[in-house]
Amino acid sequence: MTHDLILRGGRVIDPSQEFDGVADVAFADGKVSAFGPDLPAGPGTEIRDVAGAIVTPGLIDLHTHVYWGGTSLGVDPDDYGRLSGVTTSIDTGSAGPGNWPGFRKHVIERVEARVLAYLHVSFAGIFGFSKSIMVGESENPRLMAPAEAARVADANRDLVVGIKVRVGLHASGDQGTAPLNAALQVAEEVGMPLMAHIDHPPPSYEEVLAMLRPGDVLTHAFRPFPNAPCTAQGTVKRAVIEARERGVLFDIGHGMGSFSFRTARVMLAQGFEPDTISSDVHQLCIDGPAFDLVTTMSKFLCLGMALPEVVRRSTVNAAFALRRPEYGSLKPGSLGDAAILTVREGAFDYVDVVGEHMTGNRRIVPEGVVLKGRWWRSSEGSPFGRIAS
Repeated sequence: MTHDLILRGGRVIDPSQEFDGVADVAFADGKVSAFGPDLPAGPGTEIRDVAGAIVTPGLIDLHTHVYWGGTSLGVDPDDYGRLSGVTTSIDTGSAGPGNWPGFRKHVIERVEARVLAYLHVSFAGIFGFSKSIMVGESENPRLMAPAEAARVADANRDLVVGIKVRVGLHASGDQGTAPLNAALQVAEEVGMPLMAHIDHPPPSYEEVLAMLRPGDVLTHAFRPFPNAPCTAQGTVKRAVIEARERGVLFDIGHGMGSFSFRTARVMLAQGFEPDTISSDVHQLCIDGPAFDLVTTMSKFLCLGMALPEVVRRSTVNAAFALRRPEYGSLKPGSLGDAAILTVREGAFDYVDVVGEHMTGNRRIVPEGVVLKGRWWRSSEGSPFGRIAS
């Protein structure tokens, strides 16, 4: 086979293959074409020197808001991906069945980066989220649109990976679990997983977990009190452990109000690591405290998680949640996406959503991106990814 591109000599971390070592990765026709040492190049093969850098599958950010221009909270997925190493952004409920066609036509089908979506059960998705306006779309039951959501999700299975709902005092007022019940009906009807947002009670963390099914995702899983997953005594709530045992997935979804170092320390100390690490990037947190996926990953690295495990939670584990095994891997035949990263050492300031600062000794830095089998971007000033002679 003639390869279009070879990444030469990097440290490859691919948890889908349980591989961590020096290897080449080759791409052809938009997919990974080969994996191993000293891959042969043809006369037309582009070779990029990544020796000294880390090569991972293209990062998957399982919780983003990228309906740029269609919602007030959306960021541009291409700009975001080029700067963060994210090749696949999963939009989580920015659009509902009422405005899905615009999201598909004007954003998803026009950008270069991959975008998939959880469709909101609310008719217009998250429509009132800005610095000056904050309206919980799940607060008004008249906006719940299960019939329309089922129809749109079924007709767009190429891009819709699940159903989204937001519950909690800020998102659903006094509606409790009623919006979640509506979303679960849609998910059952179309045979898709559900992602549930949780903020302040009502409902409680325990009430939400009790309703989730195997394969469903609870995002904002390491949020601060109230509705934290741990007790004041430093233990993981029994409902959390039982939910994991039956297959509920726990996602970080950092955002502007949903991740605290205190909660993370307790959970990690008790051996409860998240299933997926995601940023919940949007207009109100892209300049802090979340910033992007690699910053969120860096926080977990500095909290004591091993680098391969951090990578696992933003690649193969995210692909598992999406039920798309061709994502998040560098196995031959997988999607032709890769992130080129380095881990810098020093003293780095990190902040959570309640204002606690942590000085970490490491930071994950994106150096380049391969998208759909082609070199997509080199970070400014990066010494990696040069075209080899």
